[in-house]
Amino acid sequence: MQIYNSMTRKKEPFVPLHEGKVGIYACGPTVYNFFHIGNARPSIVFDVLRRYLEYRGYEVTFVQNFTDIDDKMIRRANEEGITVKELGDRFIKEYYTDADALGIERATVNPRATEHIPDIIALIEKLIDKGLAYACDNGDVYYNTQAFPGYGKLCGQNLEDLESGARIDVDPNKRHPMDFALWKAQKPGEPAWKSPWGMGRPGWHIECSAMSMKYLGETIDIHCGGSDLAFPHHENEIAQSEAASGVPFAKVWMHSGPLRVRDASGHEEKMSKSLGNFWTIRDALKDTEAAYGEGNGAEVLRFFLLRSQYRSPISFSSALIEEAQKALVRLYGALKGREAAEGEVDWSEKYAAQFKAAMDDDFNTPLAIAAMFELATEINRTGDPVLVRQLKGL
Repeated sequence: MQIYNSMTRKKEPFVPLHEGKVGIYACGPTVYNFFHIGNARPSIVFDVLRRYLEYRGYEVTFVQNFTDIDDKMIRRANEEGITVKELGDRFIKEYYTDADALGIERATVNPRATEHIPDIIALIEKLIDKGLAYACDNGDVYYNTQAFPGYGKLCGQNLEDLESGARIDVDPNKRHPMDFALWKAQKPGEPAWKSPWGMGRPGWHIECSAMSMKYLGETIDIHCGGSDLAFPHHENEIAQSEAASGVPFAKVWMHSGPLRVRDASGHEEKMSKSLGNFWTIRDALKDTEAAYGEGNGAEVLRFFLLRSQYRSPISFSSALIEEAQKALVRLYGALKGREAAEGEVDWSEKYAAQFKAAMDDDFNTPLAIAAMFELATEINRTGDPVLVRQLKGL
């Protein structure tokens, strides 16, 4: 089995840290709004990753966090006149509703940032003790990017290049423009926790380092997320984690490509809440089931998202969803009205071997699906029950 490692920019044989076991950390949602189909792509891609590894016999520990404290959450909670915790509780519940509807297997652990404040504080203290972070007079704590020689290695850029290409908020408390907040001093009206630096709350990046270390150890087998998280989020995770532990943070970095919205004129842009062009999972399932029948929406959406290689950008439109639905109907048509005995998949059989080879080659779901369609064509030609069993197994 080979996986493309975003750190080395090449496919590498996958060898877990511990034989037969795999630890995966996936960056989860900030729970201030409904889950949208752009969020669903990495969730479904890495759900398939986990399921395939389990099918191959690995014991997988899958950790996906909930960011339940940040500026967007504070702003929305204030607008609605509720606490940030109430907002987080509500949208975590909504997330589970939508993820369950899409057939996404629940994580082994779904840690919340606000429930790991002691772990976060302990990690920040360790970074300060090592000279990799500094506390300001106002109670903010920043990571010292100049003190970590490897900063920028995931992106393949040095500190100066990153600085020149970034939009940076001017902060006189920073020693370097690229330094990032580990702890934020409390502002009026904000929730806060007691710390050695005064009342405040964690920065975004530090939570993932603290929680992944707690549940998966100092080095993770696979760290995954959307490509938009590579910088600054994952770059900052690497810097603070490796500075604290002295060992690599993750053996393999996996990033899924963005989902882009295509309008009637053919123009495409990334789907995001900030652009206001997102389609919630709730609405997507409702519309898809209205078009193709109750109970079919989730399968159509999953199939649509898996027809493209996970690292590639994917375009989204109603026409492409319809195309995916028609293809799925053709696949199921090969099984309709045909009986076959249940049994284990024979991976030496031609089409099953093609399927496995595709999945073992960086989880190439388009080629795996192509093998299934070749098999379906052969079933339609011959009606062979043995081949039907094979297709059911895949």
